[in-house]
Amino acid sequence: MRAIADREGVGAGEFATEVAPARRPVVLRGAVAKWPAVAAGRESAPALAEYLARFDNGREVDAIRMPPSARGRIFYNEDLSGFNFIREKMSVSEAVKRAMKNARFGNSPALAVQSAPIPECLPGFAAENVLELVDAAVVPRIWIGNGVVTPAHFDESSNIACVVAGRRRFTLFPPEQIANLYIGPLGNAPTGTPISLVSFREPDPERFPRFREALEHAQVADMEPGDAIFIPPLWWHHVESLEPLNMLVNYWWKGNPLEPSVLPSALDSLLHAIVGLRSLSPGEREAWRAIFEYYVFGDTQAASGHIPEARRGVLGDMSPEFRKSVRDFLVEQLKR
Repeated sequence: MRAIADREGVGAGEFATEVAPARRPVVLRGAVAKWPAVAAGRESAPALAEYLARFDNGREVDAIRMPPSARGRIFYNEDLSGFNFIREKMSVSEAVKRAMKNARFGNSPALAVQSAPIPECLPGFAAENVLELVDAAVVPRIWIGNGVVTPAHFDESSNIACVVAGRRRFTLFPPEQIANLYIGPLGNAPTGTPISLVSFREPDPERFPRFREALEHAQVADMEPGDAIFIPPLWWHHVESLEPLNMLVNYWWKGNPLEPSVLPSALDSLLHAIVGLRSLSPGEREAWRAIFEYYVFGDTQAASGHIPEARRGVLGDMSPEFRKSVRDFLVEQLKR
């Protein structure tokens, strides 16, 4: 595996015009090194807990708890009918308290708070800990836990993940490695989006022989407190927390980081396509492949340039109102 490229001192303009459009992962060394939260985490776990308690309004967030046998790996149960964790609700301060308690023992349950919107549970935190690379409207989310392993998965949005406390190892794969990662069920995943079934700690070469090929395309980075990483949309990323207590803040957005847009989920389109196309004959699927290539993945001008602009409909620039009308139409079609 080769190292993910890294850069220092990247500003907002440079990030928006050079880094993000390149759609390649980049480690942003020291991007949040001056955050007060990072300073508290470097001092000690109790200092970080005290800092977070300043902002905690008591609102409960989602947390998961895994037994010691899971070894911190967020995953399924044995027959993939459920997950290897239970869900709980608690405040951020309570979660930190429990995670600190777990960290004292070598073989204890693992706890993780995942993707809690910071303005809702820690109002005021974002004002003191600012990431200038994205628009202020992009909502920061907090992740706190023990030595947790999140299996390889993808996000539809662009992502900047900032390490606040502890160390993390990110292992990334380009989207086209999907065939070599042995992805689990689409509609029932512990992370919300589909995950790789391969254990990176103990890969099974007989069950997952193509995983060796995926590793040849992998990129890896070990992150220290104050570092951040840009993960482009649809890049598979496996995240391992390397310390007994860890904290991360991330930012998801679509479009330009300084002018984020609201776009529908393309994963919904994938599920609809599977339901509508997989049962067709091979010849019909090939025909639909050509149609999708022409209208969805091909050159936009080639598909619509010969149509008057005012008559292009979904092939042209869609206003928010027209886009909503199309979505409403699709909803009604699905109801049938």
